[in-house]
Amino acid sequence: MSETLKREAAAMALTEVREGMRLGLGTGSTARHFVDLLGEKVAQGLQVICVPTSEATARQALELNIPLSDLDTLDRLDLTVDGADEIDPDFNLIKGGGGALLREKIVAAASDAMIVIADASKLVETLGRFPLPIEVNRFGLRATRHSVEQVIAAHGAEGGLRLRGEDQGSPFVTDGGHLILDAFFGRISQPEALSRDLLDIPGVVQHGLFLNMCSKAYVATPDGVKTLVKGN
Repeated sequence: MSETLKREAAAMALTEVREGMRLGLGTGSTARHFVDLLGEKVAQGLQVICVPTSEATARQALELNIPLSDLDTLDRLDLTVDGADEIDPDFNLIKGGGGALLREKIVAAASDAMIVIADASKLVETLGRFPLPIEVNRFGLRATRHSVEQVIAAHGAEGGLRLRGEDQGSPFVTDGGHLILDAFFGRISQPEALSRDLLDIPGVVQHGLFLNMCSKAYVATPDGVKTLVKGN
């Protein structure tokens, strides 16, 4: 999917932004287009205050002179705009391919609405084709990994579990200093139960299942940008 179409989807999401809004800024290649376009509006005089979901997004926003704050100062946000790795028909998501899932989920949960911008390849009938990121504490990694393996086996993971970055000699480290285990399911038939089982493991910080959080998606397709609304 061309970057032009992704930018068009981001432009559609920008039409949701109003003067004085408190915004959550997502992370990833598609969300980056939204931040770029928002920066143009800010340069033209739009007044907003934003909370970034990653250090990378914060740097981008600062370069564009977008005013930033945090959730210690702003306890609620009006809207978060972010990307997704998968979107199912019930608007449940897998996120975290870029490693920012913890902050992305905290920001989305603090928002009155979450809009996703994505390309059509992210639309799936059932979550699980994209590996599910599971953010874990460094302490006790081996024990945590064993517990996660038991849970994902019980839920039918087809491809097992991998520590992100271990095949490159250096594990991927999140902005919060944690590690990520990627679980390869193929198909996640019970996302709510899987969510609960993973969060019951003490060493699991968070996972990339975003359930009942997204209300609208702007999806870039070869035929243009489609607007999908939950419940329609």
